[in-house]
Amino acid sequence: MDITIYTDGAARGNPDGPGGYGTVLQFIDSKGQLHEKELSAGYKKTTNNRMELMAVIVGLEALTKPCNVTLVSDSKYVTDAFNQHWVEGWIKKGWKRGKNEPVKNVDLWKRLLEAMKPHNVTFKWVKGHNGHPLNERCDFLATSAADGSELLDDNLDQC
Repeated sequence: MDITIYTDGAARGNPDGPGGYGTVLQFIDSKGQLHEKELSAGYKKTTNNRMELMAVIVGLEALTKPCNVTLVSDSKYVTDAFNQHWVEGWIKKGWKRGKNEPVKNVDLWKRLLEAMKPHNVTFKWVKGHNGHPLNERCDFLATSAADGSELLDDNLDQC
């Protein structure tokens, strides 16, 4: 089955402030019917990059069967990483950055790689806030999740 996942994350510019992610899964069933599933959650004490990764991970982990997945994100942090060599070296081999600085968010990158295993995943970058209806919807989900949900600590077991 072919699935498109549209994601967005928002830390609201403050690691100690509210953040959230929004994810929309879209697919067409065997009868040609369009289906959508929306996922969102609010977090605090995290960063925008972690929110972007969480949006992608939660979307992939929601799939129960292997799929051909097109993952659409306005985050180049997410999409470019899988078009460059550094996932192999930094994440899998544990390379360091600069002055022995470890790679940030390795826990989420490893979780993302695990979530990708059963699927054929391609990443597509879209310019944020350019009127793309599902990108805009994900942005709305991320914002409303941050504003309206019970805020949780950045505890991955609660996702």
